[in-house]
Amino acid sequence: SSKSLPLHSPKQVAAHASESDLWISIHGHVYDVTPYLSKHPGGKRILLKWAGKDATKAFDDVQHSDHAKELLEKFVIAKLGEEKNDGAEKETTEPKNAEKEGKKTQPTRLDKNQLIVIYGSQKGRGERFAKLLAEKTGGKAVSMSSFDPEDLPTLSYCVLICSTYTDGVPPDSAKFFSEWLGEAMHDWRVDKKILSNTKITVFGLGNSVYGENFNKAAKLLESYVVGLGGTLFYESGVGDANIGRDDEGTPESDFDTWSTGMVSFLGELKSAEKDPEKFTALLEKAKSKSEKKDKEKTATSEEGLLDMEDLGKVMKARKDDSKGPREMLTPALRKNLSKQGYKLIGSHSGVKLCRWTKAMLRGRGGCYKHTFYGIKSYQCMETTPSLACANKCVFCWRHHTNPVGREWKWKMDDAKMLVEGAIENHQKMIKTMKGVPGVKPERFKEAFTVRHCALSLVGEPIMYPQINTFLDLLHSKNISSFLVTNAQFPERIKSLHPCTQLYVSIDAATKDSLKAVDRPLFKDFWERFQACLSGMKAKKMTRTVYRLTLVKQWNMNDVSAYCKLLSLGLPLLIEIKAVTFCGDSKASKLTIKNTPYHEEVSKFGSEICSRFADMYPTSDRRYELACEHEHSNCILIADTRLKIGGKWHTWIDYPKFHALYRLWKEEKKEFTALDYMAPTPEWAVYGAKEQGFDPEEERVRKKGKKAAAARAAAAAKQKQENSTPPGSDGASATISSS
Repeated sequence: SSKSLPLHSPKQVAAHASESDLWISIHGHVYDVTPYLSKHPGGKRILLKWAGKDATKAFDDVQHSDHAKELLEKFVIAKLGEEKNDGAEKETTEPKNAEKEGKKTQPTRLDKNQLIVIYGSQKGRGERFAKLLAEKTGGKAVSMSSFDPEDLPTLSYCVLICSTYTDGVPPDSAKFFSEWLGEAMHDWRVDKKILSNTKITVFGLGNSVYGENFNKAAKLLESYVVGLGGTLFYESGVGDANIGRDDEGTPESDFDTWSTGMVSFLGELKSAEKDPEKFTALLEKAKSKSEKKDKEKTATSEEGLLDMEDLGKVMKARKDDSKGPREMLTPALRKNLSKQGYKLIGSHSGVKLCRWTKAMLRGRGGCYKHTFYGIKSYQCMETTPSLACANKCVFCWRHHTNPVGREWKWKMDDAKMLVEGAIENHQKMIKTMKGVPGVKPERFKEAFTVRHCALSLVGEPIMYPQINTFLDLLHSKNISSFLVTNAQFPERIKSLHPCTQLYVSIDAATKDSLKAVDRPLFKDFWERFQACLSGMKAKKMTRTVYRLTLVKQWNMNDVSAYCKLLSLGLPLLIEIKAVTFCGDSKASKLTIKNTPYHEEVSKFGSEICSRFADMYPTSDRRYELACEHEHSNCILIADTRLKIGGKWHTWIDYPKFHALYRLWKEEKKEFTALDYMAPTPEWAVYGAKEQGFDPEEERVRKKGKKAAAARAAAAAKQKQENSTPPGSDGASATISSS
């Protein structure tokens, strides 16, 4: 709220005009854009031009996206005007360790009579809750990244809202704040009653599927403030994002219930401030209730039971077991996924129209599967029977809105209904392409007949208990299947029916790097991962594929380790793709600099082929670069058994596959993946001048001088960076491996 912002005069703004301390004013507000310089060096020159000045006219002369406007609000620190100093407010100083942390924190004006809500948020939910609470109470919401923890003792009432990120750590914005409190609590030189005049309560955010790490960051904060003498004036709360909860609650409902009780009690407490006896009694009551709750939690964990006694306003009653399993898709998930363009089917499935389907309808080229395997992209349906996943990969482009879980525990929809629903919704989305400029009438007509199904939309398809029935139904309709798994369910892979092509995602080559990249839920994730790879070797009737996603700085230095994984499954094919930059995300630390160039991807592929031959000279498998799709920054390595008479056969004879599958179903007659291969056209072969773009399609490039200049600059940069180590950047980005 701008009402709570301090006033800074033009003279004060002008005093902050250096690269290390840069303020500007726009439309009567003052912005400290110093942190922006390091994250977006491209804008440094323009910002320095307006350092310490009013940039309103320059700002208005440019067209800004809604995202840019939202981003700007993160840097507002004051209103422009002559500052009034009535002594009622205190301006905080920057944390002493801010320089050490490499962060520029913002001065924050605090009123000791307000409720101060200090939040640490990764994806924005904690920030949203903090602002809602501040608005409800007339208080102030402050980020932990801009609050000096040394000012905590000056506050009367304070709420800490903190989410828990990977491995139970606080989000980036809360790390300094949390570490400072932890170090202070363990430092014998710090007075352990330093927070004795501060009344504090804590609300945490997390997902209970992470077990012992659930809500860990908030629990630590609570232990730190208590260890420093702080008084918990209300029992702590937690928002659980686990959609498998028995009470069917959500983080939003948890917060609403908790905050309603907290605000009510805070009102009682403040009204009793002039009555010391009553005030003390209320605090003792809160302390007693909090201690009782802790004891109940301990007893519950020891007995393995859920004690619902005296949870009152904080928790809802457990749902009656007779009502059966709950649906995977909650109203909030449905809203988020629908907003992203998913057409939801039943209670746990979805379908979405791929951009390559749209492109090929207009004759503008197909996806890499068209180049590598001969699918018609305009007849391909992208779907999943399970929106849930067992990983939360750092490069996931789905914004981490899909559910996570280790096992199927939701209501299950019938496979036939899902297949028919997916086709019906896909056809509805195809209809929306009618009348779009450039759509070819004959392709538009054919597109209503689905011929290929990419089971890679989101989530983990093999979690769905009826996945084999799902595959059978697809194949009975002459729809080929391209199934992707994250390699965490070895038993499901073992029992899986033949599919046209089975992919396993290889996101990293070592245990530590896989944990960092995939953020798996299973503690034995590495053993499961290896078991899945070994299980691929037994899938003789299925074309098996390792799918590698390359991320600079993360997983491109382990060629030998990748070759060891290759020896476990001996796949027929290996797809290697660079991550694709999709824009900012609070859930990921990756940037455009983490995306390797096509030449780097090709070089990595060549090293895999040669290193595997050197490491396993007695193996009967040899691999070579077979195809490339430069537009997708992707290459295909193939088993040389697919190279017959010097000609690659990576394409698929789809009618033959369906005929073989029917014989297997009806007569149990087995076949091999080599029985349904087809010749690869010359334009799709690695090294061809077309670089994987079908010459029958029209290649559309952006027009104009700026686009041409950008392409030329990118080509020059690629040539330069191929001979230098990749850079690094701390800004946040979402990365896609789709």
